[in-house]
Amino acid sequence: MALESLDIQNKLQQTFGEHVKYFRTEYDMFVLEANADVVYNVIKFLKEEPSLNFNFLTDVCGIHYPDSEVNEQYCVVYHLHNWFENKRIRVKTFLNGTTPEVKSITSLYKCADWMERETYDFFGIQFNGHPNLVRILNMDEMVSFPMRKQFPMEDSGRTDKDDRFFGRTVNNTTI
Repeated sequence: MALESLDIQNKLQQTFGEHVKYFRTEYDMFVLEANADVVYNVIKFLKEEPSLNFNFLTDVCGIHYPDSEVNEQYCVVYHLHNWFENKRIRVKTFLNGTTPEVKSITSLYKCADWMERETYDFFGIQFNGHPNLVRILNMDEMVSFPMRKQFPMEDSGRTDKDDRFFGRTVNNTTI
């Protein structure tokens, strides 16, 4: 990690202690994980601390890890940008698979409104305190969340395909 990343890490650890962890650099971006109960405050600190200045929210998105333990089955990922120094940071928080919910950051970044709605629409993650958390891209009548990994990738009942054509044979039979 570069010295500047260590400075960010030290400031966050001094302020939030054990609630922030797993600091690392991935694909030239500084990454950390924050507990769901403090992630709002972590993002607020990154935005409002004058020496950090992460004043632009680039993205909010969700991830579903159905095979993980129940308290880490969903993840919300926040990408922040400091335009003054052209630095980026990724903040991840893991959520419970039974009730995936986290505090909305729409009061910090107005653009989070649409991003949180999209994440809700596709993953069913609840953003507590969001001013209008309703579907934005899918039909209102949908009862499922299409990006959840709850369904098999293919229909096992299909009879119109031959697995040999897709390299999925048990033996190496040639056609």
